[in-house]
Amino acid sequence: MKKVFLALAVAAMAFVGCSKDDDKTIDNLAEKIIGKWMEAEINGQPALTNDKTVTTFLSNTKATLSTSRTNFSETQVQWSAHLELDVNISGNKMTLTGHPDDNVTIVQKYSVTAIDDAQMSANFKHTRFLNGETISHKEQNNRYVKVTADYSDAVLGKWECTELTGIETYNDANARLEFYQDGTYNYWRKNGEGQWEAVTNREFQNYFVDGTLLATRWKNLGEEELREWWEIASIDDNEMQWTALRSAEGGTVVQTMKWVKVN
Repeated sequence: MKKVFLALAVAAMAFVGCSKDDDKTIDNLAEKIIGKWMEAEINGQPALTNDKTVTTFLSNTKATLSTSRTNFSETQVQWSAHLELDVNISGNKMTLTGHPDDNVTIVQKYSVTAIDDAQMSANFKHTRFLNGETISHKEQNNRYVKVTADYSDAVLGKWECTELTGIETYNDANARLEFYQDGTYNYWRKNGEGQWEAVTNREFQNYFVDGTLLATRWKNLGEEELREWWEIASIDDNEMQWTALRSAEGGTVVQTMKWVKVN
């Protein structure tokens, strides 16, 4: 048993990103990186669902990024669904470059310290430029998991919430959501007479699903834009389950929602 614990400890240590190990040799990174990757840990702590993104490496030169950031503003929307990125790989280092609009450029740099078929660790740097000037920068050590499921098509249609556990955020148990192919959705609520009514006071309602990550954003008339993030745990036999790791007083809390498809 002690040997088993030792082996597990060694495996875990291999996937702890460290900026001092930037020049570690990674064999065949261009082949191993292909697929979808989502943050599991940030600086040694479990990644909150709100902080997760999905990067899909289509080849060793092309990738896409889906992200909805918590620190958005009117001038920094930071909402990208399947944004196209150019990829450059040299040794254990990767540089991804994309253009959300004509004035903004993002550059993401990875120094990969470990990778296999299921997870990857890297020192990660993200810089955002507006007309060539740096407007934001962050650096962190991330552990990523490879996402094999993609619920982009399975989520389409109308769903009714049947159960909510954990804290309430913007969504609650009195909800129906209808997702459309064009990246928009409708929100329905049951009125006092028990009838479902579509909410009509919104300027827009957008969403994206990339792999298992679901992000929504909306704006009520005359109010500020709001956003919410979930991870789709499963869609099976017209039933869907969401989960999210949220920040809470004194630590974190797991929130879940269950849905049934409405014909």
